[in-house]
Amino acid sequence: MFAMFITPHLCVVHKITATTVTVAYIQRVLALCQALCIHFLIGSSPHTCVVGTTISISQTLGCFSAMHPLRRVLRAHRCLRWRPLASVSWLLLRTCRASCNLSSTTCPSPERQQEHGVQKDFSSRLATGPTFQHFLRNASVPQENLSSLDVEDPPPYLTVDQLLGRQRKVYLETYGCQMNVNDTEIAWSILQKSGYLRTNNLQEADVILLVTCSIREKAEQTIWNRLHQLRALKTKRPRSRVPLRIGILGCMAERLKEEILNREKIVDILAGPDAYRDLPRLLAVAESGQQAANVLLSLDETYADIMPVQTSPSATSAFVSIMRGCDNMCSYCIVPFTRGRERSRPVASIVEEVRKLSEQGLKEVTLLGQNVNSFRDNSEVQFNNAMSTSLSRGFSTNYKTKQGGLRFAHLLDQVSRIDPEMRIRFTSPHPKDFPDEVLQLIHERDNICKQIHVPAQSGSSRVLEAMRRGYSREAYVELIHHIRESIPGVSLSSDFIAGFCGETEEDHLQTVSLLREVQYNMGFLFAYSMRQHSKRSSTDLCGRNDGNLKVIFPDVEIEDVTNSGLRVRAQPGDYVLVKITSASSQTLKGHVLCRTTLKGSSAYC
Repeated sequence: MFAMFITPHLCVVHKITATTVTVAYIQRVLALCQALCIHFLIGSSPHTCVVGTTISISQTLGCFSAMHPLRRVLRAHRCLRWRPLASVSWLLLRTCRASCNLSSTTCPSPERQQEHGVQKDFSSRLATGPTFQHFLRNASVPQENLSSLDVEDPPPYLTVDQLLGRQRKVYLETYGCQMNVNDTEIAWSILQKSGYLRTNNLQEADVILLVTCSIREKAEQTIWNRLHQLRALKTKRPRSRVPLRIGILGCMAERLKEEILNREKIVDILAGPDAYRDLPRLLAVAESGQQAANVLLSLDETYADIMPVQTSPSATSAFVSIMRGCDNMCSYCIVPFTRGRERSRPVASIVEEVRKLSEQGLKEVTLLGQNVNSFRDNSEVQFNNAMSTSLSRGFSTNYKTKQGGLRFAHLLDQVSRIDPEMRIRFTSPHPKDFPDEVLQLIHERDNICKQIHVPAQSGSSRVLEAMRRGYSREAYVELIHHIRESIPGVSLSSDFIAGFCGETEEDHLQTVSLLREVQYNMGFLFAYSMRQHSKRSSTDLCGRNDGNLKVIFPDVEIEDVTNSGLRVRAQPGDYVLVKITSASSQTLKGHVLCRTTLKGSSAYC
């Protein structure tokens, strides 16, 4: 594109790089040019394309040759009638070479124009030239050659075919929290649409992707060890097969970036938590032998339009991500730096995903987020001027109080109405975001589990202040009492960090005393640590109760209370009543009594 700046004596033409100009803007500029009586000749452009309702012009030739220098100085009085204006920027619009009678490689002089009597005003030239409709019709991209697969427009250095998986097999390994499980399903959904296949056999994989955790050093060391194991697999790869590509996804890719690429040459791609849409391009670049990375964090990426693909077709429960990122900035936590700022999915997209899961027969959904109960949907304008956020009593935030939006209580209400026989959980919350309306809703709805995770992290007010948690021990204990008053029989769990910077023996003893005072149903020390799977007999069945504790019971025939006189065996997805006979710190054991429904079970409790 060229812009002309008009001065009393000169017309200087400058080349401008590819620019996107809206039709409305071009029309305004044309009107301005006409009002100023600017006379110029319209040339042609061989490199013009249409994107949506805008025009992207990479090169447009005015009355100057494309082969001539990009800067020309002409006498203003020869080309146009000058008006007293400091400067005017104008745009050349005519882009159809076939419709133009002028050569794109010549520039008629003003004298020659006058000799042939062809000098006309700008309006008449515009009226006789091609219209925007003509341009849009002739510049549209043919659709018949595009692949039927759902592939994004390729960058200039790749073709659509290069973005396709061509049935290469992908092996996915997931480490860390539930959000990573959901991220794995999102990444696979994107790759599946690009033509990749899924495999559970490491030996037959063409692409190995590790969805990583970076919350603790131990979690990262696990990945370093795994990469050491995969190095041998890659070096022994037969030359008759396509080269094996290895990728690191998630938080560790976001945090370590260059260190991974420099330390482990076997790693071909890096993709941060907000870059999964870019996986087909990254893999295409890696096919050329280069390392490819995208670890940019986003202020709006929620993958709301992507339906995660369940990794287990026989699953009876699923994770649904409702928001991403965290704004709390606790001093010990790396999440805001690996997953970015808080942003929430639209309520409508979450409700639709949960409805589809219900139609597939799933019996339990867990709503996920780094700070799940701070959910705030600002996509609907009419709710953006609502009242300020209501926090738990005695709690504060490390950021400016946010306004408006549809909050977590609204979402929880909508989701719990979809299927009364589908249990609803949520994790991981922050204690500050438990207003009374959330607690009341949990109490009222039978299918919202009466189990709340309330991370304390420490029992010492001094340590909590150093952690920037936004509450004291006293405020936390008051919240616990309020939760138990609002939801009788509620099951509570918590996270604790021992040995925080500057923690004294007295601080540690205060944490121990908090554990004894609250008497949690479950506690996690050294947050997010992995636990070894408990073993059980092949003749037993296993499920989880409302408090999220594992329950083991024998696989025997039981009465079905919904069909009097019918005896059945419990199947995955069934609700059963179990009489508990023994317990360990993490597991309950008992005898199964009958098969029931979620609503019907409340009569026995």
